[in-house]
Amino acid sequence: MGETEQRPTAGSRLGAQENAGISTLEHGQKPPMTPPGKLVSIKIQMLDDTQETFDIPQRAPGKVLHDAVCNHLNLVEGDYFGLEFPDHKKMMVWLDLLKPVMKQIRRPKHIVVKFVVKFFPPDHAQLQEELTRYLFALQVKQDLAQGRLTCNDTSTALLISHIVQSEIGDFDETIDREHLAKNKYIPHQEALEDKIMEFHRNHMGQTPAESDFQLLEIARRLEMYGIRLHPAKDREGTKINLAVANTGILVFQGHTKINAFNWAKVRKLSFKRKRFLIKLRPDVNSSFQDTLEFLMASRDFCKSFWKICVEHHAFFRLFEEPKPKPKPVLFSRGSSFRFSGRTQKQVLDYVKEGGHKKVQFERKHSKIHSIRSLTAQPSEQHTEVPKQSARAYGDNNDAAAVQSCRQGKELKSSAEDTGQHKSPSLKKSPKEGRKVDGAVVSTVEEEEEPAKDKMQQNRPQSQQPSTGSLTGSPHLSELSINSQGGPSVANMTLSPNLSPDAKQSSPLVSPLLNDPSCIRADDEEEVKRKRFPTEKAYFIAKEVATTERTYLKDLEVITSWFQSAVSKEDCMPETLKNLIFSNFEPLHKFHTGFLKEIEQRLALWEGRCNAHIKGDYQRIGDVMLKNIQSMKQLTIHLRKHNEILTELENGIKNSRKLETFCRDFELQKVCYLPLNTFLLRPLHRLMHYKQIMERLCKHYPPSHMDFRDSRAALAEISEMVAQLHGNMIKMENFQKLHELKKDLIGMDNLVIPGREFIRLGSLSKLSGKGLQQRMFFLFNDILLYTSRGLTASNQFKVHGHLPLYGMTMEESEEEWGVPHCLTLRGQHQSIVVAASTRAEMDKWTEDIQMAIDLAEKSSGPAPELLASSPLDNKSPDETTVDQESEDDLSASRTSLERQSPHRGNTTVHVCWHRNTSVSMIDFSIAVENQLSGNLLRKFKNSNGWQKLWVVFTNFCMFFYKSHQDNHPLASLPLLGYSLTLPSESENIHKDYVFKLHFKSHVYYFRAESEYTFERWMEVIRSATSSASRTRALSHKEPHAY
Repeated sequence: MGETEQRPTAGSRLGAQENAGISTLEHGQKPPMTPPGKLVSIKIQMLDDTQETFDIPQRAPGKVLHDAVCNHLNLVEGDYFGLEFPDHKKMMVWLDLLKPVMKQIRRPKHIVVKFVVKFFPPDHAQLQEELTRYLFALQVKQDLAQGRLTCNDTSTALLISHIVQSEIGDFDETIDREHLAKNKYIPHQEALEDKIMEFHRNHMGQTPAESDFQLLEIARRLEMYGIRLHPAKDREGTKINLAVANTGILVFQGHTKINAFNWAKVRKLSFKRKRFLIKLRPDVNSSFQDTLEFLMASRDFCKSFWKICVEHHAFFRLFEEPKPKPKPVLFSRGSSFRFSGRTQKQVLDYVKEGGHKKVQFERKHSKIHSIRSLTAQPSEQHTEVPKQSARAYGDNNDAAAVQSCRQGKELKSSAEDTGQHKSPSLKKSPKEGRKVDGAVVSTVEEEEEPAKDKMQQNRPQSQQPSTGSLTGSPHLSELSINSQGGPSVANMTLSPNLSPDAKQSSPLVSPLLNDPSCIRADDEEEVKRKRFPTEKAYFIAKEVATTERTYLKDLEVITSWFQSAVSKEDCMPETLKNLIFSNFEPLHKFHTGFLKEIEQRLALWEGRCNAHIKGDYQRIGDVMLKNIQSMKQLTIHLRKHNEILTELENGIKNSRKLETFCRDFELQKVCYLPLNTFLLRPLHRLMHYKQIMERLCKHYPPSHMDFRDSRAALAEISEMVAQLHGNMIKMENFQKLHELKKDLIGMDNLVIPGREFIRLGSLSKLSGKGLQQRMFFLFNDILLYTSRGLTASNQFKVHGHLPLYGMTMEESEEEWGVPHCLTLRGQHQSIVVAASTRAEMDKWTEDIQMAIDLAEKSSGPAPELLASSPLDNKSPDETTVDQESEDDLSASRTSLERQSPHRGNTTVHVCWHRNTSVSMIDFSIAVENQLSGNLLRKFKNSNGWQKLWVVFTNFCMFFYKSHQDNHPLASLPLLGYSLTLPSESENIHKDYVFKLHFKSHVYYFRAESEYTFERWMEVIRSATSSASRTRALSHKEPHAY
């Protein structure tokens, strides 16, 4: 074959260097997709005032440039931001993501495009990532400097004090004065410097992330937060300003808001030349005309504002991106403009589901490190806010275009640095870095949390903490490294919905649970299984032993760990010490001997010793009868538990030192449940013995040699339970009220005589800002609604209350157009709430109606109950609007600023993240459904099975390496999870396997026998699908409300 003739290219004709044509790709690889056309350089000014250059294809739409900037910043929640630039008339306009960039920016060499916040959410707690909150804080700082964010001197000084705290750290008068002299945050700053330093003095110990949060907490309450004024005139020719926000369209006169049109009231928005038209929904009580008209400076101004309104409405009010209209066949009428991108709901769902990787970033102006880079490897040079790092994109053309975008020389060098040492957040153990359905398992929704443990501390420190949750998080998670949210030594990773405090950590997958050494060969397991007895009575006896091991460990939390800690600290009165330990030590001593007897009997039963002896030792009823009869002598100690619980809580209330001590003890890894829960364990254990003996008696025929002893043991334990049951019900309610008290801010006297807890859970409350997620707490006299702040304490702030006396309830889906919607009308206030599902709505309806009926039957609201209400009732005309003003700023700062560490994985937090609810009935059923034992666990994409000791209690699975461990390695809250059997397509060819899944998170568990499989299914089903009140009470004694 002859050589192919080489045709000169346009480049060669102009003297360009020829490409040698040598491929650097490995065999089988394909070159990346490159968009056609030449590249154009666009200069972008970031929020930290740095400028970066991005090269994009000439025909690329605006979305390619926007995604390239977000990719460069490693910004997950980029949908809140936009790109603005001056058009040919010097008017600032937003870059349209659907249109080609070059059709919008005519002379890119002479234009600097600004990357700024476009959509300001109603609550900054909805911003899941620390990086996002940091960029919002930079926007607030910029708005202050430009005079766009106006407020009184006190608020201004408070805002600047938080900015200074994030930039230079704790207060030092000399450093503060030098810093304020060099940095001008507002015009005429000198007059406020003393006030700024006075506020800064109060922020000691506050991290940059916390400062960002507090800054946004204050800023969001200001009238001008996120507001861009657009000059206009009304019909009378009066000069006004129009603005758009998450709530709707606002009307200002100067900088004072004089009117607001919520999205719910707006029927249609349009413009006709220079006239901007708002068509309202008909309202009998409103004095407004059907259509409002405003005159703007020009058609371009009018159209620009109309576009911004359309985008805000779509982003905050729609569930998904609106679909494009079909193109007309002949003539087009009106604008074809539509919102492009994810809505706020889609952004929140994406981050909660964990569809992203956490990355580090650097604060350009801060002299103290970001939480997300505490353990990061040092980089050579930082020229921008975050480090550049690759981000995953979908398989679409725009994504390919973004991936092929060449940036300026500075970016190239930065990319090379990143390539040499990847972001520490991505450096994980081989198993830990696994993906589940494409989502990296490190967000709040996993809720599988590693405990603080020696092997965890030996993990590579290159995995840096990151925030985002809980999120997880979800996001879980809002959950913590150990089950109580204690600080981790080696790595602290914050979930998307968690506090920016480094003491809170997100649920990562423990390397211990993924250790290959934990995996048992299937053949070995089969051989081991065949050696043991197969009758049901043996497995019932084995359940006694496994749950007794867990119970003994729970007693040791009090008799060993708590007692040891108390002896080192002089914080508890001697009388209280004697009361607690003198009543728990006899129980521990007795059950230690009881467990030895059960294990000896099982050893004989299994033939591990004295294998020639058969028959007489293949039973458990005689051992149970003997020990239950001996247990009756301990009743005097069990009756003291009510007094112990009450005195301990009174001691905590009266002594700040004891309160701090108990809170710190709860953060220890051995205390995997709230401390006062361990005080109830002895009474709960009696109910477990009763259930086990009922199953054994049901299994045995009357002729069985063990039937008589088993029935006698059942009669004895039933008598003990009947004597102590009423006392236990009161203690459970008392314990639950005190546990909820720790989760609430603004309700100091929650625990009062006569108050009983009924249900807690997440509902959406309709307000002037739209549907807002709120946590509701239903008691027998009052309904509280709260919101969760991203604070160090992870507590819920009480926003309001409705007394149940005189309340009415009605479904209002048709009135408000919201699914699963209820209107609750109190004597002084009404609220509209919506549940996530029909089933959730039915549960709330049933419990609220029952509570209202009980309140009506009583003699009316007792004065002491009303005195416990945290807030004054609002006036009737504030039916669905939360009013917050600058007057609340100082109160907000003191209540949210420096709270103590708090548990992040309580049932309250799990309900918040899983958008579900639990009742006191569910808690009581959960007490009965506790189980312990060995299970084999497998992830969706893993090959082997891991043998773990699993304890199920309090709606949660706790994982240990063996039953001898003192604290769990990880935990998995099950509220919201689905329990099913694996299908044929999942290729789980084993017996006794069940499947747990929540969204994309899937776990398989394998039991050792049919009996244990059925028991695990039974107890887990009680947590994953809470029963209705009617069905729950049908198999249980009525709960005393």
